[in-house]
Amino acid sequence: QVQLVESGGGLVQPGGSLRLSCAASGFTSNYYIIGWFRQAPGKEREGVSCLSSYDGTAYLADSVKGRFSISRDNVKNTIFLQMNSLKPEDTAVYYCAALPGGRSWTVCRYPSRLEVWGQGTLVTVSS
Repeated sequence: QVQLVESGGGLVQPGGSLRLSCAASGFTSNYYIIGWFRQAPGKEREGVSCLSSYDGTAYLADSVKGRFSISRDNVKNTIFLQMNSLKPEDTAVYYCAALPGGRSWTVCRYPSRLEVWGQGTLVTVSS
């Protein structure tokens, strides 16, 4: 059974940085999609960034390009979301999610297709 545990959220001032971590375990398939999603109050959940273990390609939402980046540590089975130049509109609960067996990062645009979710971590950007 796949399990995802996020950490690293908190309060940061506008322009600041945070790094989120997601420790993953239990994958039995060689292929999967794993990534970060967020949900702000009153808004739908949206895909921020995803990785495909199939071909190593990644997706990054237009709203965070140039500011956020996704990376992974294969030894520790952990993915990271580095968030720089944070804005108040980045305030949200950030979730790590995965689709075992998935190959294309395009599922990142459709959060309902991800099958496994972490508990979420709150990121608040405020002065």
